[in-house]
Amino acid sequence: MNADSLEFLETLVNTPSPTGHETRGQRVWLDRVSRWAQETTHDAYGNCVAFLNRGGGPRIMLAAHADEIAMGVNYITSEGFIHVRKMGGINPGITRAQRATIHTRNGPVLGVFGSVAPHLTRGEEPAKEPKIHDLFLDIGASNREEALSLVRIGDPITLNDRFERLRGDLVVARALDNRIGTWAVAETIRLLKESDEPFAAEVCAVSNIQEEVGLLGARQIAYTLKPDVALVVDVTHATDYPTIDQRQHGDIKVGRGPTVTHGGCNHPAVIARLEDLAAAEGIPLQHEAMSSTSGTDTDVIFWTRGGIPCGLISLPNRYMHSPVEVVSLKDLEAIPRLMAAFVRSVKPGEEFKVTI
Repeated sequence: MNADSLEFLETLVNTPSPTGHETRGQRVWLDRVSRWAQETTHDAYGNCVAFLNRGGGPRIMLAAHADEIAMGVNYITSEGFIHVRKMGGINPGITRAQRATIHTRNGPVLGVFGSVAPHLTRGEEPAKEPKIHDLFLDIGASNREEALSLVRIGDPITLNDRFERLRGDLVVARALDNRIGTWAVAETIRLLKESDEPFAAEVCAVSNIQEEVGLLGARQIAYTLKPDVALVVDVTHATDYPTIDQRQHGDIKVGRGPTVTHGGCNHPAVIARLEDLAAAEGIPLQHEAMSSTSGTDTDVIFWTRGGIPCGLISLPNRYMHSPVEVVSLKDLEAIPRLMAAFVRSVKPGEEFKVTI
């Protein structure tokens, strides 16, 4: 990965974008894509779009969600300790003893999630997994009034783990789900713009909001844009580490390439095109099966306005929804290459339909 693209990825990952409060991360993304896009825009709730080849056709949407799982200030005790509520799929069991930041209107406030020392629980029955309301955040306030002078009910909270190189092409961070997706969409715009190869399609690159709490931003922006076909980028569960049952969760390895998903919301003609292009470009692909839903924005984009042909491309991710998500940069770089090839492959007036 070139240094400029890697720096953008690190900045994007390290910029807090709690679900429902994505503005800071969206500014970073728009600043990046504005280098190459003909036009950029955003809607009332902060879904952001960058356009290439305006007026071309068909219209292709490249989409990924900008938000990360988070927590919100819910209740403050008389002693000044803060209880929280979930914003997306937070795991309370791994949140204790973590440093966190409360994002207030007046700037960041540092806190720590308290954890009772083992010395004080000797002889007691083994502790149960905590519920979200069992967690408490200590910001150093001496009472409720002091805490309320610093934070407000509803302020979002994120953990403080940042982007780091682990070894080789592996990186670790919180919120790689799904900042890797918005990075890939932006990188596709760069590849298309810097290439001399022409393409017929109009491209709508999208960084959408509030996936983690109901796939909400994707519903909004897909309805607005009404694309002819959509590629969605997200993470998927790598299953290449101890305790994972591959019989149940499939065989997905970090470092073996991105995945495509078969079935359900994934249009067979779109997936077939991606497979053919990956083979032609020398991009390794892994494969996933789905049952009723994919758990991604693809689930709502594909039924918008009577049906939008979709394909889901995913990045294998170890330890998802934790502060130590691990992915491969080599796998990640393959995704914009594949999407750019897809854009260039689509002919004027081409439609993706099943053969009956």
